[in-house]
Amino acid sequence: MTMKNITLRIFAETDAADVRDLFIKTNRLLAPPHLKNRFEDYITVSLTKEIGRISDYYAEKQGNFWVATCDTDLVGMFGLEPSGANSMELRRMYVNRDWRRQGIAQKMLQFAEDTCRSAGIRRLDLSTSELQGEALSFYRNAGYDPEQEVIADQPSNKTIGGGIRRFYFKKML
Repeated sequence: MTMKNITLRIFAETDAADVRDLFIKTNRLLAPPHLKNRFEDYITVSLTKEIGRISDYYAEKQGNFWVATCDTDLVGMFGLEPSGANSMELRRMYVNRDWRRQGIAQKMLQFAEDTCRSAGIRRLDLSTSELQGEALSFYRNAGYDPEQEVIADQPSNKTIGGGIRRFYFKKML
């Protein structure tokens, strides 16, 4: 597949099933065999607290959520929510496995950064886990500076817990 007409737009309720499917598929792909059950628990919690209620969740957080589409296919997604004074956190940036290495993640990240700059936001934060080696390289190559590493023991809608190392990054915009 070649990157043709990729459109970034605000999430609509008609995207809910596709966003849910992309979230589930991506997390199941990330799950090492010994953490399969923990990932299923994480998926359930995240669906209840966030992914199953995107519009409400991001409105409550004073953020927003976007999807990347090609024709009628949802090929990527991401959200932004405040993470502190004059900073936003990039959340849930996923690209459909069949559409990776097409420049979609770069387009979404650039859009997120530009959106923050336009709103006067001076810093973009993000985190990812040790299980996402390609994402770690991608963010480092995009100019994100490591801020801290944390062993996540407790699950939440942002991490599966289970002793997985999370890497936190920031970029001044």
